[in-house]
Amino acid sequence: MIAYVRSFFDREGIGQMAKLLVIGVVNTVVYFAMVNLLIGLSKVGPDVPLFWRVTVSFAVATEVSYLLNRRWTFGLKGGVGPWRETAVFFAVNAVAWAATVGIVLGAEKLFGPLDWVRENVANLVAGVVILLPKLASYRDLVFRRALSRTRGPAAPGQAAEPEESGVPGHLGDGPEGDPAA
Repeated sequence: MIAYVRSFFDREGIGQMAKLLVIGVVNTVVYFAMVNLLIGLSKVGPDVPLFWRVTVSFAVATEVSYLLNRRWTFGLKGGVGPWRETAVFFAVNAVAWAATVGIVLGAEKLFGPLDWVRENVANLVAGVVILLPKLASYRDLVFRRALSRTRGPAAPGQAAEPEESGVPGHLGDGPEGDPAA
């Protein structure tokens, strides 16, 4: 576990976190622009329910995130990745979406109808809560096989890089292959 946590703080891990942070800022701008556009539309036209404001905004930001993370954070060239990579990315983000919806709707249940400021604060809290789990999932679940194809074998001390089996060394091969189990 310690080697896994350290893998976020080696040179490559810090670089990935920095890029993820920049992409996170871009996605946050996209997300909040969409949320606030839909809030504004609800005031002048038919109401867009809170659930759909969060869902539509999250979907748009997720697509931007996929494209930027694949190309820039993890340095993968070419078009859309293999089906597995894309499916796992959207599965990870479905969990993050569920957490976001839960936090925002939970805030509404706890505090009553949310005004513009409170809705934005609830969305910001949700974004902070899901940040590190998403980085770990992107690195270890989504892009790991593509990274191993493009970078080859891992250098000593880079625990986060995939092994030949496609599983990063710090994750082990399951109960039989994990010396800690």
